[in-house]
Amino acid sequence: MKERGMIFNAEMVRAILDGRKTQTRRPVKFPLIDKNMGCELAGNELAGELAAGNYWNSPFGKPGDRIWVRETFRVMGCATDVARLMYKASERSSFTESARTVPVSSCTKQPSQKWTPSIHMPRWASRILLEITNVRVERLQDISHQDAVVEGMPPSHPSIDAVSKGLGYPDFPRSAFAQIWQSIYGAESWQVNPWVWVIEFKRVDGGQRDLS
Repeated sequence: MKERGMIFNAEMVRAILDGRKTQTRRPVKFPLIDKNMGCELAGNELAGELAAGNYWNSPFGKPGDRIWVRETFRVMGCATDVARLMYKASERSSFTESARTVPVSSCTKQPSQKWTPSIHMPRWASRILLEITNVRVERLQDISHQDAVVEGMPPSHPSIDAVSKGLGYPDFPRSAFAQIWQSIYGAESWQVNPWVWVIEFKRVDGGQRDLS
């Protein structure tokens, strides 16, 4: 079993904490060279490998591996073996929910009013641990209604669906996902319909233990 860090924005962190998000999608980066054969893989070939249970070309690991969530945070206080942290995704929640004291072997970060970007979060500061339950690839627009919901999107509503379809988007959960995808990867990224990694997961114990 391996652990890897993965960045999630504040909205998606809240969805994980609420139990609404159990999937995430990330672009497949081409060219992708097969680690076994040394040749370049097409998207459908990669899909076939994963469907057969071969995960050696997955940069995110395989079922049973774990992901620790990297999110924006700041250090409120620091001692020799403990740190008091606050998390951007929970800053509008109660102080008890947004701040926590965690054990650290050596706290080198100084207290600051500035937020530390998620990309710079160390493992010891992460409060959320996920276990991968499935990995596959598919075209971006193949996302189903239900998959959009477990990506953390709001459920469907007939009146909103009508507006979404009138604007050229699919049903509301999928259109909400499409708009979030475009906000991250660019205005044309949905229309291009790239191959994407689909990582399914469940939340498990193993994030930092709260000492507060």
